Amino acid sequence: MPRGRGPGARGGQAALRLLAALDAHGPSSVSDLAEHVGVDQPRASRLAQAAVHAGQVRREADPADARRSILVLTEAGRAALHTTLDRRRSAIESALAGFTDAERAEFARLLTRFVESWPRG
Repeated sequence: MPRGRGPGARGGQAALRLLAALDAHGPSSVSDLAEHVGVDQPRASRLAQAAVHAGQVRREADPADARRSILVLTEAGRAALHTTLDRRRSAIESALAGFTDAERAEFARLLTRFVESWPRG
């Protein structure tokens, strides 16, 4: 997939997290996705609409309440998600190729510390 064409191209990381949430949790409401993705409901709704427009997600009637809709990851969405994640994984592996085992362990320790210290909310 060309750079700038994956799920993170429109909507940034939140768009990628939306696809990942659907992949992990299965069909979900916009409200549930907002919580999983870490955005407010209007933002989740816009992300979902963009994903529907891109063919990565489809809307279906909620079997528990036909007045509501749920979002379902399409095969195209699953492929886009996994292509993007594989490309990122390859880039990380390439960047770490010259690291020794000890350097990788130290990098992982420091990165974990950094992430744990990152301000939330």
